Amino acid sequence: MTTTTQAQVAVIGGSGFYALDGDVETLEIDTPWGAPSSPICVGKVEGVPVAFLARHGEGHHIAPHRVDSRANLWALRTVGVRAIVATFACGSLTPEVPVGTLVVPDQLIDRTQGRAETIHDDFRNGPAHATFADPYDPAVRRAALAAGERVGEAVHDGGTVVVINGPRFSTRAESHWYRSIGATLINMTQYPEAVIARELDLAYGAIGLVTDHDAEVGDRPEVTPVSLDALGENIERYLPRLRAVTLATAIALT
Repeated sequence: MTTTTQAQVAVIGGSGFYALDGDVETLEIDTPWGAPSSPICVGKVEGVPVAFLARHGEGHHIAPHRVDSRANLWALRTVGVRAIVATFACGSLTPEVPVGTLVVPDQLIDRTQGRAETIHDDFRNGPAHATFADPYDPAVRRAALAAGERVGEAVHDGGTVVVINGPRFSTRAESHWYRSIGATLINMTQYPEAVIARELDLAYGAIGLVTDHDAEVGDRPEVTPVSLDALGENIERYLPRLRAVTLATAIALT
């Protein structure tokens, strides 16, 4: 399917980030895997066309393990997208990255299961193995870090996201183990989104908003385990900062 509405850059909105401000054109796009999580909306950000997709759908009705990244990314590519800045809520596994921090990660660890994680279900056209040593596009990462400076928001450079299946949160033992293997952040949606973007030749980077400290942080007993209520409060509190950096990144990528 093709459309006359085009945008070279897209924002994928995670928890709390469900729409672009202002006038948008809404596109209903079908893909080989059905409809994406939400219609693709294309609007102008400082005069620049930017596509937007809500990862969890309108009203956040899609659980993390049911998000079909194949459909979402295919739909974005259909409208001409070649670079993506994605937002995600995450827990911090280290006291050095406190709640409210914006993070541009550079690595991930996949701990999911049962998800549709590739567009290549057969090799009829030859073997297809994505190179994934560095899962986040360096140009998008640089744009996000520079955008933080430009809008006056501190952004943490680098971090390893361990991606769990969800929708439950971690046990204390799991949280301790994830930290012991080098993870600094925990999230439920960065995989397989990042690898499918790579398969579709889309430059993909992400900005995480730290909303909690997961189940525990080392020897700090004052850290309380994450709760849905606290997570939601922190998303609402820090979302304006996340939006500002994300949209400035999108503009820089055009």
